[in-house]
Amino acid sequence: MDFAVPAELTALRESFASFLQREVRPLEERWAPTFAEPGSEGAARAAVDEVRQLSAAAGFYAPYLPESVGGQDLSVLGTTLLVEDAAASGMRLAMTAVAPPNPAGPSTLLLKLPEHLWPDYLIPVARAERTMCFALTEPEAGSDAQAIRTRAVRDGDSWVINGHKHYITNGADADFALVFALTDPQKRAAGGITAFVVPRDQYRVGKTQYNISDSHPAELFFDDARIPADHVVGTEGMGFLEAMAFLNAGRAYIGAQALGLAEFALSSSVAHAQARTAFGKPLAKFQGVSFPLARSKADIEAIRWLVYHLAWRVDTEGDPLAIMGDASIVKYSATEHAYEVADRAVQAMGGMGLMREGPVERVLRHLRMLRVVEGASEVQLLVIARTLGL
Repeated sequence: MDFAVPAELTALRESFASFLQREVRPLEERWAPTFAEPGSEGAARAAVDEVRQLSAAAGFYAPYLPESVGGQDLSVLGTTLLVEDAAASGMRLAMTAVAPPNPAGPSTLLLKLPEHLWPDYLIPVARAERTMCFALTEPEAGSDAQAIRTRAVRDGDSWVINGHKHYITNGADADFALVFALTDPQKRAAGGITAFVVPRDQYRVGKTQYNISDSHPAELFFDDARIPADHVVGTEGMGFLEAMAFLNAGRAYIGAQALGLAEFALSSSVAHAQARTAFGKPLAKFQGVSFPLARSKADIEAIRWLVYHLAWRVDTEGDPLAIMGDASIVKYSATEHAYEVADRAVQAMGGMGLMREGPVERVLRHLRMLRVVEGASEVQLLVIARTLGL
């Protein structure tokens, strides 16, 4: 067993770190005061767009895609390391410099579109010229995604889609949506759900759904949305299964983001404990502060090797179903324990830990969100239980 990170990936991380300091840090320092103010969504969007474009030009934004469409053919492990480093930098904007796990960036599912459509959908998103959204969740279909009601019916050379999606990240700003709809209500997940790309002018954006994080989803309405027949992603009827197949890498990326955020929360709280004094000595000298932070270090190392192991398995395992249990373990363990790390950081920092202008309040909110999105912790436990035959 060799746990060493390959030399070429270490060099890539160093190059990415240099990019973050050179290009992203100045933007973060310029925009950070604005981010703390209510109603700053417009300013945040402009800053994020700039970072995405800078990163795409430098080759970091969608490195997991093939070189032919603007990527680097980077492994899941390599991409995982970049996601971790972006989050560990502590910069909100840095987390948008690498597309995953944000669904605004190009999904590998777009590679299953007919190649003549790549210039309209895949390539512009890979270059950060456009963004997309992943429209699966519905009011009556969250954790049980196969219960979706949105329907697509073939009409000559077109598909007509009707339905309602909600909790769609980047839904209000996306240039197109990757939409999952029933094409055979009898088969459902077993061959009756199809994925489509739907241009923005074919659906209506509803209200913004403000939540605990800094990224707010939206409702999408499809009222006789009409798209060409060739806008099917992959094979008709196999959309749900194809979506499940790429979730393993997605779990690694969410785990990596949780890992990086936990690393930043710990380093911030350690620095605070060393610098702040109480009763005549640094906070770090009180076991009530130092012991929780020591537990956080142990948690972080456990998260690290779970995440790296999953990324390695995705890169080397041919059967995605064989590692779904590992993927659920990472999604559950990484987000739950990283949230505990961030909570301890807030506690160690006291009043500063609660402040929006402080370093860890945003981290706590983001990690709380990660425990719910893309498969809540309880759903992951259900999958893990099934691997035990329960």
